[in-house]
Amino acid sequence: MKSLAQQMSFYQRYHRSARNRLTHFFGVPMIILAVMQALALLPLGPSGLNVAHVTVLVLLTYYFLLDVPLALAMTAFFAVLLAITQHLATLSWPWALSVFGVLFVGGWIVQLVGHHFEGRKPALLDNVFQIFIAPMFLMAEVFFHFGYKPGLQRRVQELAAQSA
Repeated sequence: MKSLAQQMSFYQRYHRSARNRLTHFFGVPMIILAVMQALALLPLGPSGLNVAHVTVLVLLTYYFLLDVPLALAMTAFFAVLLAITQHLATLSWPWALSVFGVLFVGGWIVQLVGHHFEGRKPALLDNVFQIFIAPMFLMAEVFFHFGYKPGLQRRVQELAAQSA
């Protein structure tokens, strides 16, 4: 398994523009919420669990293997999204479908606008697995902004520069 720094350096090479990264702070959560909304419609028995819960659990397990502090922050982030998803599950079918469409299509449009600013195609076109790294990358960006995890930030920048 590649280290978090290795995976983030690949992602960073496609997201150097501040405007592109800013669009991703909106687009990525929109897409995640839309997908979680759809997965929440797939129940796993009478327990109240659904496929969204299991998907988040699997993803968080992977994140904890990569970096515990970032994974803890991602746990809080996903908890909020799961709470919103539970609310969205109570909407009537037409409203739920409309919300899904706005979030999913809108999220991709916002991100593609960002890649227009960047002048580079999305990272997932070269490595589809980057779709799972995007949320962790954005959380790391928040950490970096506040001065947390400077060693990781340096390592990501070094690796990104080596491959540029």
